[in-house]
Amino acid sequence: MPLQPAALGAALHEELTLHSALCRRQAGAFQQAVRTGEDLVVACTQEKRLFSELAAQTEGARPVAEQPIRFVNIRETGGWSKDAARAMPKIAALLAVAQLPEPEPVPTVTFRSAGRLLIIGPLDEAERMAALLEDALDVTLFAQGPGAAGGAQERRYPVLAGRIEALSGWLGAFELRWSRDNPIDLDLCTRCNACLSACPEGAIGLDYQVDAALCKAHRRCVKVCTVAGAIDFAREPQDQSEKFDLVLDLRSPGQQGPAGSHFAQHAPPQGYFRLATPAAEGPGRPTETHTLLKLRSLVGEFEKPRFFVYKQKICAHSRNMQTGCDACIRVCSTAAISSEPARQQVKVNPNLCVGCGACTTVCPSGALAFAYPSAGAQGARLKTLLSTYARAGGRDAAVLLHSEQNGARLVDDFGRAAQSNAGIHGIPARVLPLPLWHTASTGLDLWLTAIAYGASQVWVLMTDEEAPQYRAAVRAQMDVAQAVLHGLGYTGTHFAILDAGQPRDFPGLDTLLRAPPARGVARPAGFAVQADKRATLELALAQLVAQAPAPVDEIALDTSAPFGSLQVDKDKCTLCLSCVSACPAQALQDNPLMPQLGFIEKNCVQCGLCVSTCPEDALRLQPRLLLTPERKQARVLHASPPYACIRCNKPFGTLKAIESMLGKLAGHAMFQGEALQRLKMCGDCRVIDLYSASDETRITDL
Repeated sequence: MPLQPAALGAALHEELTLHSALCRRQAGAFQQAVRTGEDLVVACTQEKRLFSELAAQTEGARPVAEQPIRFVNIRETGGWSKDAARAMPKIAALLAVAQLPEPEPVPTVTFRSAGRLLIIGPLDEAERMAALLEDALDVTLFAQGPGAAGGAQERRYPVLAGRIEALSGWLGAFELRWSRDNPIDLDLCTRCNACLSACPEGAIGLDYQVDAALCKAHRRCVKVCTVAGAIDFAREPQDQSEKFDLVLDLRSPGQQGPAGSHFAQHAPPQGYFRLATPAAEGPGRPTETHTLLKLRSLVGEFEKPRFFVYKQKICAHSRNMQTGCDACIRVCSTAAISSEPARQQVKVNPNLCVGCGACTTVCPSGALAFAYPSAGAQGARLKTLLSTYARAGGRDAAVLLHSEQNGARLVDDFGRAAQSNAGIHGIPARVLPLPLWHTASTGLDLWLTAIAYGASQVWVLMTDEEAPQYRAAVRAQMDVAQAVLHGLGYTGTHFAILDAGQPRDFPGLDTLLRAPPARGVARPAGFAVQADKRATLELALAQLVAQAPAPVDEIALDTSAPFGSLQVDKDKCTLCLSCVSACPAQALQDNPLMPQLGFIEKNCVQCGLCVSTCPEDALRLQPRLLLTPERKQARVLHASPPYACIRCNKPFGTLKAIESMLGKLAGHAMFQGEALQRLKMCGDCRVIDLYSASDETRITDL
């Protein structure tokens, strides 16, 4: 792997020493560096464990917990490529990012597990799994039929049975609710097997439950069970519930029952594991080994970051019991987000959230923000990556976003394949890999910022770990971003999902990574990513518009865009201004001096709350990106003359509202004659007229 220490040092503003065998005969140089107590970056991930152990054994060095060592991969990501000789700008950029401090800590979510495990499935398989876990966990079985071999004669574990009504919760807090509706009471059953011999239809299996579909009501089983009294066909179903810390589900998809009796979402809660039966899983059953080891380790107290920050005030989900944006609820693969219209908000369960960040990506207002790492920390990484790359002489950078787990492994394997296979080019010199906690955690704001920082393209590498709705959401965001850039005259394809599909389809990935560059900005921006999503978008758009190859006044967008205007049907609108109170972004405004509906287009997030709130169906959303100064200025969408009281001449409503009310009530029996005229009066005059009229019948006269 060719390296140029002088060129790399110049780009990083420090003097670098080249080590070719730091993990072997040059280990002394590493130990000497550790003793200095300075921040240390090692450009090798292969020997991470060795270096960590060596640092711990070095006399005079601070503990690793106090002086963490950062590791960065420059070999598979750049050195093992046919472009290795031209990869110095990329390597400098990767080293610069590795030197950045860790993200600021955030509040944590705590799980406590005492090891109470529920195994659901055929009794024979459930007992087999229990035997492998009983020394570490407190096991309870929920039988779903006897299975191929049936249960063992020895009663080694508590066994439950019946119809599962609901399974909910997370690690340390699962709740199972079921109905005990079988004639055989497992608590009373002695497993004497007399009922199995007596039943002529074979309706009772070695799970000691009656199969209602086979039973012909001979009731011979009842006669032979008189001593134990475990069988009673007249017994009423009993609702039961119990709590567990962990769940192992052995049911196949066809056996999982109705919704609510299992976790059907793409990402089940932590502490819940699905495991196929041996026949479905295949030889070797590697998934079984991994799952059992994981279960054994989940006893104790555990923490994870609280990945999100929620600002209810600017949330566009609900106002006045009307629903607007529900993008976060639809995209969440863990069912962690639910609607609370009564409180005008969404509710995020931090125990179910796994930190994918897709909700923050699709949120148009920024009410949901990714907290770990924050937008500012992610922006700093992007800025450092691209500015260092450009400073070192790199051009046409393509940022390759990938996950820290499957994505990172795929990048490593791809680099390894390029080193050993002459037909694989490897990661090109202009492609800059950047790991993320999850590929769905970035969106429109950071992608456009990357282009403003000087990137030619932003690609998202996806593997089989992403939920289908994540792919759809990322693709929709990319369509909006691409429409903006094409509308401004930036040619080429700037955004794409690189679907790895089969991890070993390296020729296909090789072709995708060698796509031609797209047109970017001539002068990279210098702004910092803001905590507020809309503020970052405005900064990025300002930079892109200022350097647009073909400036325009307006760009048409599709309905998924978070930008747009509002159209008002002036023949329907009565200026009741209910839309103003419903708007969470302060895009709609009233005028306290006269009947007017004002609008600031920059603030509009196209949530649709105003449309669903309007009683006259007078509003329509218009997705677009307006680029004239008018976008940031308040303008009047509709105005109406005030309606003056016919008695005192005081304005008390709008002409359109009063005319609409008169038209609707003119034929009503309660509003005839003088009563109809009172609708044209203000509130004070209406009362005065009621009490001064001589022909009115009063309640006191009755």
